[in-house]
Amino acid sequence: MSGRLVLAVDGGNSKTDLALLREDGAVLALVRGGNSSPHHLGLDGTIALLEELHAEARARARLVDGDARAAVGHLLLAGLDLPVEEERLHAAVDGRWADSLSVGNDTFAVLRAGTERGWGVAVVCGAGINCVGVGPDGRHVRFPALGAISGDWGGGYDVGLAALSAAVRSEDGRGPRTGLERAVPEHFGLATPGELVEAIHLGRVAQRRIIELPPLVFDAAAADPVAAAIVDRLAAEVLALVHASIERLELGGGAVEVLLGGGMFRAGDGRLMGAIEAGVGPEVQVHVAASEPIVGAALLGLDELGAGPEALARARSELGEVAVHG
Repeated sequence: MSGRLVLAVDGGNSKTDLALLREDGAVLALVRGGNSSPHHLGLDGTIALLEELHAEARARARLVDGDARAAVGHLLLAGLDLPVEEERLHAAVDGRWADSLSVGNDTFAVLRAGTERGWGVAVVCGAGINCVGVGPDGRHVRFPALGAISGDWGGGYDVGLAALSAAVRSEDGRGPRTGLERAVPEHFGLATPGELVEAIHLGRVAQRRIIELPPLVFDAAAADPVAAAIVDRLAAEVLALVHASIERLELGGGAVEVLLGGGMFRAGDGRLMGAIEAGVGPEVQVHVAASEPIVGAALLGLDELGAGPEALARARSELGEVAVHG
């Protein structure tokens, strides 16, 4: 195998992508597995999944035991929200799959995938919500992103829970009437919010499936004030993260890029995006990340090797092609 290798991992709460590339940007393999968050799998479970994906990638790349392993690796995972969590994973895998391994949160992958500057603000909104800010001087701003105990609201589960709550309160009179009263239980093949609450409570419907409800909220928001209020609350949470990051990094008054990644943004809801764009101010450019986060993890590895623009462009192009066509 000619040229040094890069190992790149983007791990989320629903899927994990692992890629092997040459330093010229050529993609040797891209494999996909399930959730790799240590919050859900524990440290040993996360390592076992990554080990399996790494072996599969090396096999697809036709690398044998005698071939060189990766020179650098970037493991960027959801569930690494605190420095101590990063340190624990790094200590457990250091030297395992690459000569030099960097471990961090998946928000860094979204940011690098969406900008060539290498700095800005990235907000990820999938099952949960998280944010990272990186200044031009390399300073970082992070948030614990541990849910309600760290002051968070947002992501698919919170939006879905708000929809179910609104539906129940519409039915029993504690809240305003909303079309979610019908749409939410219908999604699960049930007639009323009360029936759905009972089904979740008794285990007939998995509570985790509440994460399926945000598309109903987005669809209803144009004509339903209750659904619109949920979308507006999500926009306000995104803006709070962006403004706090910009203020803490002292980036006010200059052009800043904000990258939005995760399934909630890929839905392209007009009300949500319009509220965010209106709330950031004229100096801030908001983009929904066009590239998958695995691209950002790979580019960070190539950056570490000092790869030039042609290699970075090749990696972007080839990873995009492999992700689309398999």
